[in-house]
Amino acid sequence: MDRVALRGLRARGHHGVFAREREEGQTFIVDLDLGLDTRPAAASDDLSKTVHYGIVAEEVVALVEGEPVDLIETLAERIAEACLAHEAVREVEVVVHKPEAPVTVPFDDVTITIKRSHV
Repeated sequence: MDRVALRGLRARGHHGVFAREREEGQTFIVDLDLGLDTRPAAASDDLSKTVHYGIVAEEVVALVEGEPVDLIETLAERIAEACLAHEAVREVEVVVHKPEAPVTVPFDDVTITIKRSHV
């Protein structure tokens, strides 16, 4: 399985269980690792035979900026589903970073990582 990776997609979202998170919003960062067979695209030099990562990036940002959810687990699942909706994508790893999470001790980041694939 070949890999197409997008790192550091940034968007402001209003996800979280606390009122402040919903009202003020915060920055979320998403990393994607898309699994697909790139040989057909390479052989034909045809974008339609691979995944258009620019479109994937736009879809991910729209999800982060869109309808709020309580959990970053839910957000990650929605992102994975959107990625797998692209015909060429057979599997995806999604990492959602929440560096401004409401944690009361010093920390660098909170993340969730999920892996999903077509069965």
